[in-house]
Amino acid sequence: MAKQRSFTQPRQCRPTSICLGAAHLCHMWNPFAPKPPIVALVRMEGIIAARTGPFGGLNAAGLDPILERAFGLKRLAAVFLAINSPGGSPVQSSLIARRIRQLAEEKKVPVIAICEDAAASGGYWIACAADEIIADPASILGSIGVISSGFGFVEAIGRLGIERRVRTAGTDKSTNDPFRPQRPQEAARLDELLAELHVEFKDWVRARRNTRLKASEEEVFNGRFWIGRRALALGLCDGLGDAQSEAKRRFGEKVKIIPIGARRRRFPFSLLPGAGAMLAEGVARAAEERAAWGRLGL
Repeated sequence: MAKQRSFTQPRQCRPTSICLGAAHLCHMWNPFAPKPPIVALVRMEGIIAARTGPFGGLNAAGLDPILERAFGLKRLAAVFLAINSPGGSPVQSSLIARRIRQLAEEKKVPVIAICEDAAASGGYWIACAADEIIADPASILGSIGVISSGFGFVEAIGRLGIERRVRTAGTDKSTNDPFRPQRPQEAARLDELLAELHVEFKDWVRARRNTRLKASEEEVFNGRFWIGRRALALGLCDGLGDAQSEAKRRFGEKVKIIPIGARRRRFPFSLLPGAGAMLAEGVARAAEERAAWGRLGL
């Protein structure tokens, strides 16, 4: 009798942990999968001045490398400007706004201003560099005007027995000297300069907001400011919201927001000579900034 051959079930190959790891890796990483859009978020906080103190502030020289990095990101869908400023130097405001427009047009990237506590005076000047302005319902917007303030110490130095000695070549060289009474022609000249600066401010807002302004120029160009909801009705902004919700609304839930800010110095550098003078200057600038916020009631 012939011996029957036994046939067994073919042995199934069990996946090893290496196979499972590779499969998991392939599932997690797909070089052909669409990548999320990028939104650069540039924070602009503090008073606007030619020189910034150790406690922060805004000027064109300090913001330029930050803006360069923001507009240089790959897969960039938009640049968001988170503005929180009561204003300051009209020249620095103009320089910052112009640089934003230059980069936006060069890179062909939309710019959205997100107004936080305040985008007032110079802060609103910068906000108008954006293609659209979004504000919180409680934000402060506007203050489209120009201000000059100072002190007079005429009687104070007399009581202290101090004699003021000034020599000039040019009749207007010592205009608005705080240690002597202000002459009528000096006040008139200062009013003229403020009016000319106001014209520059109004022309910029007209050019950027154009037909979106819904109120008369007499109402919005008189230096007043409003909360975000009222500013929307006047046409000073285009919507209400915040950076996170606005980015997701425009570019989807998977949008990636990348904050772009100044690189901070390491701790030992804060102990360099001159730190005391910088601190004193910073205190003075903090008082000036406090006064600027105070004009907005904040």
